[in-house]
Amino acid sequence: MNAAWTPLFFGLHRIDLGLSDIVLLWLFIIVTIIFFYFVNLVAALLLLPYLAWVTFAVALNFSVWRLNRRSASVA
Repeated sequence: MNAAWTPLFFGLHRIDLGLSDIVLLWLFIIVTIIFFYFVNLVAALLLLPYLAWVTFAVALNFSVWRLNRRSASVA
């Protein structure tokens, strides 16, 4: 999921598909943290900075998608 975002967002200029991909990545990270929690608490905690970073990236991707959608409807 992580490797697919860059070609979708920058290569194909498909901000919508990039947003879908990164939201799925965010969900997979949460599921991984939950599974890791039951195996090793430290491993689960070490994924929290990655979750924070992807959360920030989701917010940026969503903002770009929303601004492009808004500007397309005005034009």
